[in-house]
Amino acid sequence: MIGNNWISRDSAVSWHPYTQMKSADEVLPVDKAEGIYIYDTSGNKYIDAVSSWWTNIHGHCHPYMIEKVTEQLKSLGHVMFAGITHPPAIILAERLLNKIGHDHSRIFYSDDGSTAVEVAIKMALQYWRNKGTPRNKIIALKNAYHGDTFGAMSVSERGVFTKPFYDQLFETVFIEAPVRGNEEVCLLQLKNILGEAGVAAFIYEPMVQGAGGMIVHDAGSLKKMILMCQKAGVITIADEVMTGFYRTGKLFASEHFGVFADLICLSKGLTGGLFPMGVTSARSFIFDAFYDDDRAKAFFHGHSYTANPVACAAALASLDLTEEKGFVENVEKISELNLAFVEKLKLHPKVENPRTLGTILAFEVKTVKNDGYLSEVNRGVFRYFLSKGIVLRPLGNVLYIMPPYCIKTEELEYIYENILSYLSDL
Repeated sequence: MIGNNWISRDSAVSWHPYTQMKSADEVLPVDKAEGIYIYDTSGNKYIDAVSSWWTNIHGHCHPYMIEKVTEQLKSLGHVMFAGITHPPAIILAERLLNKIGHDHSRIFYSDDGSTAVEVAIKMALQYWRNKGTPRNKIIALKNAYHGDTFGAMSVSERGVFTKPFYDQLFETVFIEAPVRGNEEVCLLQLKNILGEAGVAAFIYEPMVQGAGGMIVHDAGSLKKMILMCQKAGVITIADEVMTGFYRTGKLFASEHFGVFADLICLSKGLTGGLFPMGVTSARSFIFDAFYDDDRAKAFFHGHSYTANPVACAAALASLDLTEEKGFVENVEKISELNLAFVEKLKLHPKVENPRTLGTILAFEVKTVKNDGYLSEVNRGVFRYFLSKGIVLRPLGNVLYIMPPYCIKTEELEYIYENILSYLSDL
């Protein structure tokens, strides 16, 4: 035995995501979390400034969520969802559809954000086959990231995440994202593609492209693009995996421009950071194309843990908390503080393009070369902020924060202060 030396034991057996294991820094061994803090095995605490990859919206180990999950575990841990159903899945689907509205009538459960997107892509493509008019062309935005399964990779930016698999991915038409300054370009590109035959779907991250660099969209232009697609009969897919559940200041980012997609993908904040779960919500006309006497037109897709009752219970508890008095006010407080801090960042000589939307704040750290996701800034930032008691993992030279909504003003200001200190030390 090698005792409790968690770092050496981990390095002997673990393969961490998005990590070059040969040159990786030591990992942080954690054995406890509460509220906005995670605690290492030595008892040191760290602010979870990125909500554990954008999942934890209420804080870690929230007592109400633990209570509801424990209750569920005592009655039903898991059962297959083919030919069987259970109250948590039914109630969660009802509540989600009520919140989404816009003629969405069915919820399909999967395991995470990537699979929620995978489901949406397969639904869109099979929709056209079931209608007897196959279409295979999908439109996506440059810099997009939709997940790491093959369908999700195929509609994601051809970059460091997908490079080893280029020749295995299906062809996707990429157009400019609708950011300020190129509105006319992206609209013209979309118009030209919609004039071609065989366009099945348009997939997008509403308002903010996450892993692509926290790129904020122009709401008006994105709205025009979605309406153009829907007018042309092209299925629209909103990847709200990161942006859903108040991350951009509203329950769904689509509310910023008032147009909802035909298929909506949800995950991350869905279960409040407790369990993996994905959801694909579909409009009635999508479901109707699969509802047929012909059994071959069924949607042959599923997961062993589809609609896991415990994950459903966590999601229901999370929704309960979003409806409590003061919840939205906390989100608005973070949004206001971020806006004020962005004004300070605009004046800093080592900062490029500071931006914020809701609880998301991001900017580029100026570097000598444009090295993107593989920037050495990544490693330096992570270690620096750990030394200050903050977990903050950048996207290359894009530094961002995305805290749990229960963070207090003084805790958020502590993060801001250390960002300024980091910039001063460069």
